[in-house]
Amino acid sequence: MFFSFSSRKQQEKEEREGIGVSFRPENFIPGVVIGFIFGLLLDLAKPSKTPPKSLLRNHQTNNSLSSSSPDEEFKMVLVVRQDLKMGPGKVASQCAHAATGMYAELFQSQRSLLRQWEQCGQAKIVVTCKNQKEMNKLQDEAESMGLPTFVVADAGRTQVAAGSKTVLAIGPGRKASVDSVTGKQRLL
Repeated sequence: MFFSFSSRKQQEKEEREGIGVSFRPENFIPGVVIGFIFGLLLDLAKPSKTPPKSLLRNHQTNNSLSSSSPDEEFKMVLVVRQDLKMGPGKVASQCAHAATGMYAELFQSQRSLLRQWEQCGQAKIVVTCKNQKEMNKLQDEAESMGLPTFVVADAGRTQVAAGSKTVLAIGPGRKASVDSVTGKQRLL
């Protein structure tokens, strides 16, 4: 009987030591950190339920960015100046600058708007305008409606003078809102 008691006591001691080994800080802390990072990634993957805010510089709010229907289309329009006589490669490059520049700005401030646009297929339409004056007018009109805008100013290394404003990105925004600004512009 004494032998079985001693063996039971020794068995309990070994079980306690086994549990103690697993709760050492060098084992526990990495597990907590990994769990925290995993939880954070899961939260970031969930779509936001808050409506997007306007990107206007004067902080006005406007419903032209938010969608009342999940089926509503969103798009971005890229307006290219024709008076600069850029070649097709230059136009493609400047449009890429405009789209990625807008995306970078919205990624910092309007992720929910980007998510809505992404869910609609990230539509991008390229249209033309005659000159800088017409581009400025379109930009002012878009901003007055609460649509985000981004203007590309060229570095001047190839076909156009440094600082030339080559492409205006309008949106992403609700298709109807963007079309009310750019709907009469010619497709490129």
